[in-house]
Amino acid sequence: MFDALYIGATGMQAQQLNVDNIANNLANVNTVGFKKGRTNFTDLMVNDSARITGAGGSSSPALLSPIARLGAGVGVSGLSKVFDVGDLKKTDSAFDVAIKGDGFLEVVMPDGSHAYTRGGTLKVGQDGQLSTQGGFPLKPGISVPDNTQSLTIQSDGRVQAMVGSQTTPVDIGTFSLVRFNNPQGLLAQGDNLYRVSEVSGDAITARPGEEGVGLVTQGYLEGSNVKLVDEMVNLMIGQRVYEANVKVVQASDEMLGMINSLRK
Repeated sequence: MFDALYIGATGMQAQQLNVDNIANNLANVNTVGFKKGRTNFTDLMVNDSARITGAGGSSSPALLSPIARLGAGVGVSGLSKVFDVGDLKKTDSAFDVAIKGDGFLEVVMPDGSHAYTRGGTLKVGQDGQLSTQGGFPLKPGISVPDNTQSLTIQSDGRVQAMVGSQTTPVDIGTFSLVRFNNPQGLLAQGDNLYRVSEVSGDAITARPGEEGVGLVTQGYLEGSNVKLVDEMVNLMIGQRVYEANVKVVQASDEMLGMINSLRK
């Protein structure tokens, strides 16, 4: 009965984290480029205090009786991102960029490190570099001339500018995309930025449309991949599971109260 209290408590804690993650998903249902989080559960180690003694007095986990193989509850093994592509929304803005398919844009952070984003609204920074709204320049760097009249981004990543009174656009740079063998292992940094980790593996650079990466789409923004109906269903399930674990704790407490009230 004491174990039931602890097991129920682990269930309550795990579902609280699950509900917190669902709440974050719902809060970002309209956030451009947002990728929903997923809670991963794992069962905690079994209680192997009771063993069946074998020949010679030795004991082994393989000789545990079925009753002794009692789990110790549930834990959260981690929170991962789901990188399913969100719906593309047409904006017709020359500085709105989305990736149709897999891949990330690479940006340079103020400390010189690199981060990765799925796109969004770009801008020309004070140094003339094409950057994210947060001011992080793209890699490779793309310099936009001061007297640029219009900007065109081709699906293969080529960036062309109509400069001054010229009637023919000039190439000013090319987007390159990166992909990861395990994008679920990327570390979210906020502002739709991600960093590499040991789990994600190193970034693999490729041209748009090649080596498994998608195409660059100008005039579109990628919406959040959060599905409102799915998250509401998950929320109800999480709430019911939490309530069930509360019932387990309450029942265990009542049973302990019965024991304490016994008289000789």
